[in-house]
Amino acid sequence: MQTKRIVVVDTSVFVSALLNAGGASREVLRRCLRGEFVPLMGAALFTEYEDVLSREALFSKSLVPARERERLFDAFLSVCSWTRVYYLWRPNVRDEADNHLVELAVAGGAELLLTRNVRDFRGMQLRFDRLEVLRPEDITKES
Repeated sequence: MQTKRIVVVDTSVFVSALLNAGGASREVLRRCLRGEFVPLMGAALFTEYEDVLSREALFSKSLVPARERERLFDAFLSVCSWTRVYYLWRPNVRDEADNHLVELAVAGGAELLLTRNVRDFRGMQLRFDRLEVLRPEDITKES
């Protein structure tokens, strides 16, 4: 029996899945919904998702209508493991607003942080040996 991988799915991956008909970001969401990945969700990430998903201009070219985006987000939330972040590590990610993703990953014991913006995490001053920051393409190539 294969163990489920604990992951943090950045909003950039979710948005990419909604804007592109196929591809690795959609595959990441499929794996979450099938139970192959256990995505973590915390208060800061939830707020970010809500903010990004409310930007109608961002989804003007999306093939997925607003109602379906809401349903997909609800389905995604239903498989997420809600995690409280009690300690702020401040890993000094290039984009300060992304520190919360690393903190959520550490708090929930994630092995993967999946993002379209891996470049922002390369210069992270505080590193965690068990956490890999990968693009969706990197993880879907593994299997």
